[in-house]
Amino acid sequence: MKILMVLTSHDRLGNTGKKTGFWLEEFAAPYYRFKDAGAIVTLVSPLGGQPPLDPKSDTPDSQTKDTQRFKADSATQSALAHTLKLSEVAAGDFDAVFYPGGHGPLWDLVEDKSSIDLIEFMLAAGKPVALVCHAPGILRYVKGLDSSPIVQGKAVTGFTNTEEQAAGLTEIVPFLVEDMLRTNGGNYSKVADWQPHVVKDGLLITGQNPASSAPAAKELLEQLSLLASA
Repeated sequence: MKILMVLTSHDRLGNTGKKTGFWLEEFAAPYYRFKDAGAIVTLVSPLGGQPPLDPKSDTPDSQTKDTQRFKADSATQSALAHTLKLSEVAAGDFDAVFYPGGHGPLWDLVEDKSSIDLIEFMLAAGKPVALVCHAPGILRYVKGLDSSPIVQGKAVTGFTNTEEQAAGLTEIVPFLVEDMLRTNGGNYSKVADWQPHVVKDGLLITGQNPASSAPAAKELLEQLSLLASA
């Protein structure tokens, strides 16, 4: 299995002067699920190199077994520090793609042509795409073969309006993930804030929040197993 993980290169939280980026757990949990399953994982970002880490995801109360494993894993730290440029990889070389969240993707990946093209290519080619937390927001401008929004009529989830409100960033983010998914015609569902929730509709897999990262990765691996045995 060859899995592409796409991370943000955006590090500014609107006009607040604060930093943002990707959410550590949403990278570490899926990454280790994939590696432990024997997958070859390639890391990319729009600018290449070290993706910015959201500092809030690295606080003591945000640590998990997976983030602790990452902190003791110099090889993975090096791989993350040297991500390839998204525009320079060939989508056809991969079996699936996974997007960790964090607020950063709402500013860069959502409008990144290489990212939009990648998702459209993968789904059209019958390959699964998984996005977690804020990353489902990246689907905003992705179209299906009929040029309608890719989420139209599909079961989806993503970071909720109330979770964004709890984070205190409702007025800072470019748009609210839940609102966008609904506006684009998605059949949006959610559970209680901060609880794991993963939705699969065909090849599209979405997770609600950081707690959904590992379950979303598990769902992606199961989808790849089903496709391999078909």
